[in-house]
Amino acid sequence: MNFLKAYWKSISLTLGLMALLTACGGGDETTESTADPQSAEGETEETTEGQADADHEFKLGLITPPEHMWHKAAEKFKEELEANSNGRMTLEIYPSGQVGNENDMLQQIESGSLDFGFITAAEISSREEAFSAWFTPYLFETINDAHEARESEVAEEMLGTLEQYGMTGLDYLFAGQRVMLFKDKEVQQPEDMEGLVLRVTPSPPMLEFYNSTGTSTEGIPLPEVYSAVQTGVIDGMDMDLDATITNKFFEVVDYGAVTNHMVWPSVAVVNSNTFSSLPEEDQQIIEDALETAADYAVETRSAQEEEFKQTLTDEGMTIYELDESVFEEQIESFDEKYKEKDPLIEEFITTFRE
Repeated sequence: MNFLKAYWKSISLTLGLMALLTACGGGDETTESTADPQSAEGETEETTEGQADADHEFKLGLITPPEHMWHKAAEKFKEELEANSNGRMTLEIYPSGQVGNENDMLQQIESGSLDFGFITAAEISSREEAFSAWFTPYLFETINDAHEARESEVAEEMLGTLEQYGMTGLDYLFAGQRVMLFKDKEVQQPEDMEGLVLRVTPSPPMLEFYNSTGTSTEGIPLPEVYSAVQTGVIDGMDMDLDATITNKFFEVVDYGAVTNHMVWPSVAVVNSNTFSSLPEEDQQIIEDALETAADYAVETRSAQEEEFKQTLTDEGMTIYELDESVFEEQIESFDEKYKEKDPLIEEFITTFRE
């Protein structure tokens, strides 16, 4: 019995000591866990405030890669938008066709699943023919001239035609002018182009111009153009200097005729319901941010013209100028035909043809 009493006394002391130690240890854990919720609460409040500041989280899609001027313009748009709205409006950019091709993006913008897009005027013209006017050959000497033309009444009327599709046209952005690249032939006149197969964006006005030279055209998607030249499927392409470098076409073509025969605008569009639901103040912030982005793009791109020519020369290409007088017959034919297609096209060509 004495043995049992001693035994249970020993057990009781041990359990008591363990309980004491557990309580002490628990005190430290409680103190630590008490600090965490306070810290977490602070982070939650801060995060909530940050999220509250972002009243509108927009998405923008475009087909060009991050190296291209349009993507850089999109980044400038994002920077201006977020800064001038104090973070109330944010923008997520999806380059390189991450959300689909341009037709897909237009459908998404119409439905509201995509807010903004920088869509080529070539794609837009497949829905609204008036935008074909931008591809009138040799209408603008420089992209600065085209940039100024975007502020004209007729250019703004073109943007207005997009409302019927559930989209609001906001502005134009330019990424250089079109040049002609040839795999192994130095073209000096339209006759030299007869029988050649060139990759041309399948936009009616562009096809009209090239077909009038006796050229056959192929509407090959941009990611497939490099291999198409390399394997002899096409003999060259209509392109701009920027894309010639970013897509490394200098590896598969030898000649570049700097014709600057057409400008190459993208149209900044937004879902109409998204835009109209915003306060006027926010609409103005968006318009101002886009204007800054458009100015940035054309100023930056203009300064790069000679640099791009030199880069392509250093890569082994023969770069040469080809005057518009060579294509005088094609220019006259285009003007006559396209002026009859749409009153806005006629007004546009008449306004800017000098």
